[in-house]
Amino acid sequence: MKALLRSTIVRSLALALGVFTRPAPAQPQRILVIKPDHLGDILLLTPALRALRQSQPQAHVSVLIGSWAERLLADNPDLDAIEICEFPGFVRGAQPSALAPYRLLWQEAARLRQMKFDTALVMRDDHWWGGLLALGSGAGRRIGFAHPLVAPSLTTALAWNPNAHVTQQALDLVAALGSVDTQKYRLRFVPSDEEHAWAAAWLAQHQIQKPLVAIQAGSGGAAKLWPAERWAQVAAQLADQAQIVLTGGPADAADVAAISQQLTIPHLNAVGQANLGQLAALFGRCAVVLGVDTGPLHLAVSQATPTIHLFGPGDKRRFGPWGDPQRHVVLDAAIACSPCGVLTHCPRQTKPSECMTAIAVHQVVQQAKRLLAQAGTSS
Repeated sequence: MKALLRSTIVRSLALALGVFTRPAPAQPQRILVIKPDHLGDILLLTPALRALRQSQPQAHVSVLIGSWAERLLADNPDLDAIEICEFPGFVRGAQPSALAPYRLLWQEAARLRQMKFDTALVMRDDHWWGGLLALGSGAGRRIGFAHPLVAPSLTTALAWNPNAHVTQQALDLVAALGSVDTQKYRLRFVPSDEEHAWAAAWLAQHQIQKPLVAIQAGSGGAAKLWPAERWAQVAAQLADQAQIVLTGGPADAADVAAISQQLTIPHLNAVGQANLGQLAALFGRCAVVLGVDTGPLHLAVSQATPTIHLFGPGDKRRFGPWGDPQRHVVLDAAIACSPCGVLTHCPRQTKPSECMTAIAVHQVVQQAKRLLAQAGTSS
């Protein structure tokens, strides 16, 4: 019943907003890229932004993202402008009234119409709000996926595969505007000179003598966490070959402290000490970065650092690392109920999540040692 009501609302709004659209020119001149997501998904968008710039070099390209993601794209050369929108459902904390998303939709559509976009790409396949915003922006060409709630707002709806990797989906949308080699583009994030200097100073301060291995154990979704004692066992088994550093933001402090308390080996703790750019610069100096399914692991991938990603409730097909699977390894237990997509808790009431505890310590250690050996060979 709820899905039917939303579908009816979307179709009604699409009809109302359709009066604002303008004819699209033969070639895109002003392109709007709509992407509401958080850190990891924004990084997974960057190959498509590179492809868009190369396939449409004369177009003016703007991206619409949340304020929380602005740093990730602030210096991206493939963009002409960044527009900020506090997307409903993606702002963390208390949610406003039920009517607030529709008021914001009307306001944002009016603002975007003044910019006279002729083309809009809705980069999240199920984002009905973004589809309506593309329509309300007046763009005469609107490309997205044939999700039932998004398709009514589009002029071109590509076949929707809910299992497709989000980076491949974004590249497919760009390819709808012109020929694109969808295999050659990597994640992009470039730390500033100051951020690189911070990382260099941090390493010098701690007098690192071994290859550096970072463990990024925290996550915004409690169901994605791996037991602290297992991370401690991994660290202990790698200590002869590597210097271990525990990383994370302020919100990860408790999870990291639980690991640190169980470690008897010397280790470093950088939790809460680095902003996104500094963390990327630090990851770029690591031999390997280990962690759960979380945005900072994609940050490490963007620095061409080998990574190991532990997946449970999240879908590795859609949100796994974008890169060479020999260098960016996914470990998951492949149990019957995984991936369930429920990131806050295990629907079966297991705690920690069964899909995470089914990943064994020896699997992580084996892959980490292999990547360390590769790093030593290539250095």
